[in-house]
Amino acid sequence: MYSLSRADDLVGSLWAVIATVFVFRDSYLRSVRAAVSRMAATLVSFVICLIYLTFLPFQPWALAALIGVSALAVTLMGRPDDASTAGVTAAVGMVTAALSPQHAWQQPILRLADTVIGIAVGIAAAWVGLRLLRPESRLGNPVGR
Repeated sequence: MYSLSRADDLVGSLWAVIATVFVFRDSYLRSVRAAVSRMAATLVSFVICLIYLTFLPFQPWALAALIGVSALAVTLMGRPDDASTAGVTAAVGMVTAALSPQHAWQQPILRLADTVIGIAVGIAAAWVGLRLLRPESRLGNPVGR
């Protein structure tokens, strides 16, 4: 049975924190939009990296190719603003696969889980933050509107 190494734990935790910071915005609605954007890019990179790593081992040229393919895929899907996020997500998935080559195919799955957890924490933090720090604001709408 495979257990995560200390490095895998740290990378996963770091990625969840990055996702949390990414979705924490000045309004709840903007946080939700950022989370949807982040999730769309992550899902595209997840599928591309998982397919590659299921059949082939990590290769440096594949890292560059999958970053480009992920960015191109979301652009062709009509989400060009998500291209950089898709590229970064593909890079993280591939680099973590290089760090754990015996179970490389599991890395995209773990990174997807990290992102989902990070987004959930970010949305919750945005909601709580807006309620505690700006009680006059209701889900991002100024009072009186």
